[in-house]
Amino acid sequence: MENQTWDADIIFIEGLKVSPQSSVPTFILLLLIYVFIMVSNVGLVVLITMERNLHQPMYLFLCNMSINDVFGATSIIPRLLSDAFTPITERHVHYIDCVVQAFASHFHAGTSHTVLMIMAFDRYVAICNPLRYATVMTSRMVVKLSAGAWVAAFISVAILLGLTIRLTRCRRVIVNPFCDNASLFKLSCQNLLINHIYGLGSAVVILGSSLGCIALTYLRIAMVCLSSKNKVLNSKALQTCATHLAVYVLMLVASFTPMIMHRRPEWADSGKVASVLFHAIPPALNPVIYGLQCKELRQKIASVFHKDKVKGVKSLH
Repeated sequence: MENQTWDADIIFIEGLKVSPQSSVPTFILLLLIYVFIMVSNVGLVVLITMERNLHQPMYLFLCNMSINDVFGATSIIPRLLSDAFTPITERHVHYIDCVVQAFASHFHAGTSHTVLMIMAFDRYVAICNPLRYATVMTSRMVVKLSAGAWVAAFISVAILLGLTIRLTRCRRVIVNPFCDNASLFKLSCQNLLINHIYGLGSAVVILGSSLGCIALTYLRIAMVCLSSKNKVLNSKALQTCATHLAVYVLMLVASFTPMIMHRRPEWADSGKVASVLFHAIPPALNPVIYGLQCKELRQKIASVFHKDKVKGVKSLH
């Protein structure tokens, strides 16, 4: 080895095991998913930003989710695209780049939970206290909740990765398709008790908080709907809550699937694919779910396409 320092800073990533025959289909599939994520989520943010009628807390929180989904997909998929045609033995990354990717992947996961929690709070106020909604969900409150969702996830992940980068390294190979905290601290031969305790504790707090918040919120909403005889209110509540709940369940399934699969050695390769899908499937489906379920969004999207169609017809004449 001519340069020991350089060697110590290079991490090899096993990544997805893709045969040469499957490289092209895998690359095309990932590229199409990534393009769809970018177009749908960025388009949703632009639409909500430009349409003053959509400057409501629910849609502004939806912007938070779309921005986070774009961030999460961008932190993972481009690297996988570059590895699609790279032999496993040549897949390497600088340690600092690996830390950045691990931070981004965990930050995306944590923010997914916190953003859905503030969206649940918004639905709770709108349905259970409709007369106070305008006074509670002010622009200032929306900013505070949005900032709180991002800052809480940032601090949690910063501590998580801070505990990991303090460790010395005695290994250089990561078997996962991308860098994450667990892969990084497994490179060390030091005592990992603090990392395990904090990692498990932070996961329990975030997951427990989101599950508790969603469960209590929907229990309260269900009680209000059952006691109310207003069919219009109940119908609107069911529509908005079903959309939010579908997105939450989709995220939970996508996050728990790789955890379960990694517990079984024979499912290791499938677990790798599942871990990638967490950063691909929810970001791709979230704008579709909200776009199809929210009447206001459907109307705005339809009007945009209608305008484009009218302009196209006029240009032909």
